[in-house]
Amino acid sequence: MINKLFVVAALMALGLSACGGQAATETATVTATEGPVATTLVSITEAPPGAETAIPASPDTSATATSATALTVTATVGTLQPANAADCSNSASFVADVTIPDNTNIAGGTTFTKTWRVSNTGTCIWGPDYKLVHYSDETLGAPAFVPLPITEPGQNADISVDLTAPNSNGTHRGNFVINNPAGLIMKIGDDSRLWAIINVTVTTVITPTATATVLSNTTSSAVTTTFTVTVTGTPPTTAAGSSSTVTTGNCAYTTDREKLTQVINALNAYRAQKGLPAYTVNALLAQAAQRQANDMACHKIYVHTGTDGSTPQTRVKDTGYIAKSVSENINGNYPPLDGQGVIDWWINDKGDVRHGQNLVSTTFTEIGVGYSFFDNYGFYALVFARP
Repeated sequence: MINKLFVVAALMALGLSACGGQAATETATVTATEGPVATTLVSITEAPPGAETAIPASPDTSATATSATALTVTATVGTLQPANAADCSNSASFVADVTIPDNTNIAGGTTFTKTWRVSNTGTCIWGPDYKLVHYSDETLGAPAFVPLPITEPGQNADISVDLTAPNSNGTHRGNFVINNPAGLIMKIGDDSRLWAIINVTVTTVITPTATATVLSNTTSSAVTTTFTVTVTGTPPTTAAGSSSTVTTGNCAYTTDREKLTQVINALNAYRAQKGLPAYTVNALLAQAAQRQANDMACHKIYVHTGTDGSTPQTRVKDTGYIAKSVSENINGNYPPLDGQGVIDWWINDKGDVRHGQNLVSTTFTEIGVGYSFFDNYGFYALVFARP
């Protein structure tokens, strides 16, 4: 009996010795912003813009940690993202403007945060390798990209970007898209764009009024018309010349007769493909269109309402043209599009389907085209009417 007790005691002493004494009290921690907590400890580094964040298939079991230092995993671009199936699909739908709804009034030079809420309607899981990037119109001081949070299918994601209001009066717009890990643009509802539209006011306002002379095409000859433009805002820079440069107040915009001709030819060629008659160019409609093109160029606005409160209908009426119906297409781009390019843009524009409908309308019979170049941007206005 004594021998048996001795053996048991010896075995217990051996077991205590094998445990190595005091156990480590520090624990591994994971820093995560959103989503499921990782069950394995891996080291994550930030991937370069456009690259997919790589996650090892299994942790490195050869790594060891001493009891003196806790193992810490910091996800620099978000939490660990579950792997997606190779055949998963990407799509989204717009839910709401969480902050800064369209046409919010913001003082020039103010920094603000725009947040969109979108729903993951696909089967892929979003993560940091999905990025919000600027697409068109003004950048508004946006960063190169914003990584998305982990978002499971069926969940909503709030996507925020820090922007800065320009120091010029008027309406300003920036369009953004979501790129998937392959760099392709994700479909969002019937469009692919998320936009920020703000109305900007500046503390210094200059309100000169001047008369400008604009050339517009009828068929092969040029017709000279005049109109008045009121310019407000901070003094902008001057653009280099094209076919005709006009200085109105502090805005030295440039017109380009060649681009006007390109638009007319491209539009009527497109209508011919659809079996529709060509539009007739009207000088009064061209005057109304050029008025809006100049206003957009001098104020960097991308809407149909002019800075003087005018609409396509009132601008046409101001020329003396008596119309039964009026509509208008507009476009502003950097770098500027040529005539064929802007027609193609309107054909494919899903944000405002009226742009494409106007091109093939059987209601309107006459058009007028305006183009204005200023500060490296090109702005088009295309007015449709039926007398």
